[in-house]
Amino acid sequence: MMRQFFAAIGVVALAALAVGCGEKEKIAVIPKAKAFRFWPAVIEGAKAAAKERGMKVTVRAASNEQAVPEQIEIVEAMIAQKVKGIVLAPLDANALVGVVEKARKAGIPVVIIDSGINTENIVSFVATDNYQGGVMGAERLAEAIGKQGEVALIRNIKGSASTEERERGFLDTIKKYEGIKVVADQYAEGTTTGGTRVATDILTRHPNLAGMFAVNEPGAEGALQAAKGKKVKVVGFDASDLLVGGIRDGSLDATIVQAPYEMGHKGVTFLLDHIEGKQPPKKFDTPIKLVTKDNIDTKEVQDHLAGYRDVREAGKRAVK
Repeated sequence: MMRQFFAAIGVVALAALAVGCGEKEKIAVIPKAKAFRFWPAVIEGAKAAAKERGMKVTVRAASNEQAVPEQIEIVEAMIAQKVKGIVLAPLDANALVGVVEKARKAGIPVVIIDSGINTENIVSFVATDNYQGGVMGAERLAEAIGKQGEVALIRNIKGSASTEERERGFLDTIKKYEGIKVVADQYAEGTTTGGTRVATDILTRHPNLAGMFAVNEPGAEGALQAAKGKKVKVVGFDASDLLVGGIRDGSLDATIVQAPYEMGHKGVTFLLDHIEGKQPPKKFDTPIKLVTKDNIDTKEVQDHLAGYRDVREAGKRAVK
């Protein structure tokens, strides 16, 4: 009887050990948030890549894109769980450096996606060429307003490297147009509500405003809502039901669309390549496209929009 008892204890111990090992054989994907159309598409791509390679994945995200301490805690928790690797979209280029360095010291490789971080101790950086995205936004807005008039920049959040690059690309380019003046420059703080509030304030203070460029999805949605019924051109960034609908009914002049599914897929692929001893690229740019009413129904643009969950059908519902 005693022999059977100790044998049973041994089986339980081995099972527990196996479970513990199984828990370690997973990677963590930590996007900035799970909101909007962008992040679910990133997550979908990441999960698909992990499934293709037979790796378990856990997805954890902060409650919003301003919750930097919360994201730091998430990374700390993944380090404590001894995950095999981390794919991270840092909310702040400086604040997340410490935990990324800590992960490296713990032998946990980190791939950065979407938004840069100020450390070289990463496996790879997978992102949009965000500066070029800002350049595209400035050039499109300039054309839309006839290269003449007052314009406004609706920023995202301080410390977000991806949107800061878009802002820099826009400002560097728009100043080349002598007939255009930037009269307002405000942060929407990462929410559609913030974008609406900021854009409404700008339009009230600058009744002759000719155009606005918003550097991300919530800011663009807010600007579109505020500009409804007004003769002001809006150029946005990313895709959503509201933005695609705005392109179709003409209330949104254009939007610059990233490839979020590919971003998530490449991030996980490069992490697993590294874990297997391969050498992934240090920097990988995912594609962007300017989407307008003239090209939205082309196969090229529709294929690109397929990187966003359910967005291809969204344009059938115009902005109300």
